[in-house]
This record gives sequence, C-alpha cells and structure tokens, in this order.
Amino acid sequence: MHDIKWIREHPDAFDRALGRRELPPQARVLIAIDERRRAAIQKAEAALARRNAVSREIGAAKKSDDQTAAEKLMAEVAQLKEIIPALEAEEKNVSRELDDALAQIPNMPLDEVPDGRDEAANIEHHRFGAKRNYGFAPEQHFDLGEALGQMDFEAAAKLSGARFVILKQGLARLERALGQFMLDLHTREHGYTEINPPLLVVDDVMFGTAQLPKFAHDQFRTTTDHWLIPTAEVPLTNLVRESIIEETALPIRLTALTPCFRAEAGAAGKDTRGMIRQHQFAKVELVSITTPEASMDEHERMLSCAEEVLRRLDLHYRVVTLSTGDMGFASQKTYDIEVWFAGQNAYREISSCSVCGDFQARRMNARYRGKERRLVRYPHTLNGSGVAVGRALIAVMESYQQQDGSIAVPEVLQGYMGGMKVIERGG
Repeated sequence: MHDIKWIREHPDAFDRALGRRELPPQARVLIAIDERRRAAIQKAEAALARRNAVSREIGAAKKSDDQTAAEKLMAEVAQLKEIIPALEAEEKNVSRELDDALAQIPNMPLDEVPDGRDEAANIEHHRFGAKRNYGFAPEQHFDLGEALGQMDFEAAAKLSGARFVILKQGLARLERALGQFMLDLHTREHGYTEINPPLLVVDDVMFGTAQLPKFAHDQFRTTTDHWLIPTAEVPLTNLVRESIIEETALPIRLTALTPCFRAEAGAAGKDTRGMIRQHQFAKVELVSITTPEASMDEHERMLSCAEEVLRRLDLHYRVVTLSTGDMGFASQKTYDIEVWFAGQNAYREISSCSVCGDFQARRMNARYRGKERRLVRYPHTLNGSGVAVGRALIAVMESYQQQDGSIAVPEVLQGYMGGMKVIERGG
C-alpha cells in the first residue's frame, strides 16, 4: 500500500515510477479522491464540534432560564444528530474508495532496477559452477522419473486432475531430504527461526502480502472462505500484522517448509508436462522483517542464503535482477536464481528474493518502535524462496542422472537418505 501523503507531495515521482511498470499516471486521480476524503473528514469533525459546543450552550441557556434559546439550541442538536451519521458514512465510503484504489497499484521499483516489459530485460548478475558434460543426451525429469517407476502423473490425475504428481520410493525420500536439508541449513547456519504455520488463512492476511485483491484468480479458496496459502510468505510475514515491534527485536528472520497451492490461472499451455508448474508443491520460504536502513543489506544476505542451498548441492545456476515488467506486484527489487536443467537445456527459476520496502507493512499495519521509544515507523519486509523443493528435485534429477537412468544422490543429502548413494528402479 502506498502513502497518500507521499503521493500528494511527490505526484510526478509517483507517476514516473508507475510509468516504469508500463502503467498510466494515477497521482491526480488519487489526490482528487483524497481531497474528497479530507473534505468529508472536515465536515464530520465540524459537525461534531458544533454539536458539542451547542450542548454546552444549552446548559448555559437553561442556567440563565432562557427557555426560548434553549429550545432553539436543542433543535439544532437534534438536526446535527441526524446529519452526523450521514457525514461519517460519507467519510468512511470515500476512505474505502481511496484504500481500494491504492490497493490495486503495485510497488514502486527502486532506481537500480532495469526498465523493461518482460524477462528479456532482466540483467544477469553472476553464475556459479558450470554445465556438466554427460557423454550422453540428458533426459528430462519426467522421463527419468517414469522410467524409474517412481514418478506417476497418471495416477495423480485420477485423484486430482492435471498438474499434480505422485512420488514414490527413492524420489519421495529425495524430495523429503531436500526440504529437511534446506531447513537445517537455514536454521543452524543462517539464523532463521523455523515456523510451522497454518496452511489456511483469512482475507486480511492475503491482503497484507498483496495476493488480494488483484490476484484472487490465482488462488484456491475453500467453502469456509479461507484461502490455501500460495507460499509461506503469507502467514510468516503476517505474524507481525497489527502490532508494534521493538526495534531491538529486529531483524526478525523466519523460515518454513510448507505445501503451497496455486491455481496457475494464467499458465494455460505452459509446462504442461512434469513438475515445473503444479497446483501443489513444497517450498522452503525465507522472510525477514527489518528496519528501512538495513533492508538492502538484508536483501543481499537473503540471496546468499538461498544460493548456499544450490552451492551445497553443487548445482549450476545464475542470478538475475528482474526488470520492472517482470518483478512481482509487491516488490521494489527482485533477484531470481535460475538453476540449470540439463534435460531441458535451459535455466529455470528456483528462487525469487524480493525486498518490498514498507509496502506490505502498511497493508498489514505492522510497525516498530525506535530505540528512543518515541518514533513509530513501518518496517521493511523481504521474502525469498530458500528454495522451491520440487524444482530442486528436478534439478538434482537432471544434473545427477547417469547413463543407465539412475540418479546419483548428492553427497550433502546422503545422510538424509539413510546413506543411499544412488536411486535406481525399485529402490
């Protein structure tokens, strides 16, 4: 959510920022709504002040035994009591109109974010490792998994429809091992606190992290009006909603391994085979709540934590800075980590690490109190995948595949696999 006071003071800068996201100017419209809101507030406050003043005048008139004046004043009070609810309702309606308008507008990109309409304008930051030489044509994960008899899309479709999978035996254990390895790394070495959050949340929580109202079509909603979380970012970030935190408690760093659920409404025809784009998938999420002064350093730190997962797995990847047209609604700046899928012969996103400024904090009404205990400010929020477990499974399968179709288990995961070094058919 944007600060309307800042927009009033910097309308041109606000419209320029929206223009970088290929959006039309909106400052003038927002300011006009805000002027109506402020006028409505003034009318309501003036009516309340007049009612209070007249009430005192009635007492004075009665004390002086001026019955005519008292009756006239009482009639005015009665009239004010009738119009004040309408004035207050007008104020609420215009305030809601302004909030609704602001809620539809994405965050403003930072100056260093590259301009562009889509991923073609993303800028590569750096790479780790190199592509492997196999001596044979590497296969894609779904061919490998089905040949092993441990990845079943047909059975999943009978249960749930398209974009679901059943993993079995070694591959099921490998996915579990990846998630546990990531949690252990982030909690033991990176200082994140593990959380096991609810998977169902209410409207206000989805609004706080900006999944609502604009992206309701991408979410799953239950018959009880709960939402299935699309990412653990939603419950983790909202743990500070409607609260005031002491600055000494910052930064707050949280992590969770959860199932995630996405309708993929805009993904028709994309990645229809395999596990790349599913309705249900596992992900380890990283969330940070920090001061504005520390948020940019925290962004770099979060990226390095996510990268370390892939470095320990010895997976080739690159890091790109997303353009204004490719980054998310709530983001000020986003790094994507794109891991190399040998079977696809392509880089695919496995983690997005975003700094959101105070955009989400304003939507959640989350604040912190400075060390001097006088100043209350909005904190900055950050989130990142640390990393997507299903895509990590794909990357391991395609990177560690062997000519006979078996999958070598990365050394760092063998302890989580009971010492298993190779996943073979029937194993």
